[in-house]
Amino acid sequence: LGVQLKIITGDNRQVAHHVATTVGLPVTGVITGAQLATLHDEALWHLAPQTTLFAEVDPNQKERIINALGKMGHVVGYMGDGINDAPALHAADVGISVDTAVDVAKEAADFVLLENTLTVVVAGIEEGRRTFANTLKYIFTTTSANFGNMVSMAGASLFLPFLPLLAKQILLNNFLSDIPGIAIAGDNVDPELVQTPHRWDIRFIRRFMVLFGLVSSCFDYVTFGTLLWFFHTTPTLFRSGWFTESLMTELVVALVVRTRKPFFRSKPGRLLWLATVVVSAITLLLPYLPVAALFGLVPLPFELLLALLGITALYIVATEVAKHFFYVKQSTT
Repeated sequence: LGVQLKIITGDNRQVAHHVATTVGLPVTGVITGAQLATLHDEALWHLAPQTTLFAEVDPNQKERIINALGKMGHVVGYMGDGINDAPALHAADVGISVDTAVDVAKEAADFVLLENTLTVVVAGIEEGRRTFANTLKYIFTTTSANFGNMVSMAGASLFLPFLPLLAKQILLNNFLSDIPGIAIAGDNVDPELVQTPHRWDIRFIRRFMVLFGLVSSCFDYVTFGTLLWFFHTTPTLFRSGWFTESLMTELVVALVVRTRKPFFRSKPGRLLWLATVVVSAITLLLPYLPVAALFGLVPLPFELLLALLGITALYIVATEVAKHFFYVKQSTT
């Protein structure tokens, strides 16, 4: 899982070393409390990540080690059950204690294990990474789609003599697209995203948003040209066509950007897949239903509907190609 294990204890160094080797933890470095007392903070910052065993340390030194690891950019979890572990439990990003620990340790910890097994910790790490991965999927989908729609709406307003979409159509679009978005919370996560730790990177999200938002806008403008120059649509039919294309592309892009693999090689969660299929069907049928008039929508000619589906299919291919080059470039930087 990419988790480094270290032993921080007040016990004798020989005893601690024996315990480490017994449980199969390679000892790459040992620092005692006496040695730690002579180290400046800057020296400890660099030594702490390289050291496996800290022995004969007092409670304040435990806290100092945790802070040093955090200073070097590590996310630190600490497990302890004694009074002398309380400062380190409080300083760690995640403090973990056990049900049989002293009250002070349990109060300082973020989590208290009710079972005497570390498999609970492993399961917690894996579940946390799944949650983080699915959160990013939702952010990738919504930011890129919203950025693309913003660019498309702004550009269309410059040359169209009418509003590209009515306010109620925008609200309906957002409502329907959020239904699969909710289902992302329970989506399947690729195994490689669970096996390695990942960090929040706002610059990565911004680059993702701009690239895929612009890809979305390009296909919106293709849709505008198709509606205006090939089908010579009225304002109402134009809005109905773009509403359908905009919502369909936002629905399918969630299935593409949810994985770094080709989308057909990563199976989405059952709820996400079902929500996408149902909302896609609603999107295609809505202009033909009696309720369509309430939202200013009109039925689409069959040829226009086929053209919009073709644009959506090309959008899937273009997004998949853009994703491939985006992650290739990301891996080389």
